[in-house]
Amino acid sequence: MAWFVVEIRYVPEKFAEVRPRHRDYLLSLAERGIVAIAGPLENDTGGMALYQAESREALQEIIDTDPYHLEGAVAERTVREFKPVIGAWLPAPS
Repeated sequence: MAWFVVEIRYVPEKFAEVRPRHRDYLLSLAERGIVAIAGPLENDTGGMALYQAESREALQEIIDTDPYHLEGAVAERTVREFKPVIGAWLPAPS
């Protein structure tokens, strides 16, 4: 499994209408352990989420199924693999 940081910039006139469906989608992913944390950035210009997926291709399928993407509310999307090393959410080193 790999971690990915996904940042999106919203299409201003579209995101508010789609937001409830987007949040329901992310909630379902969080319940399955795919989304660790997600939320909007300041001034509602976009959002960021931390995903765990088998591969970049698997992640691509997940984020392409997001209502924000399907309904044209994403102006720009950046995906970067992330390798957590230190943090309270990580298991203690053995």
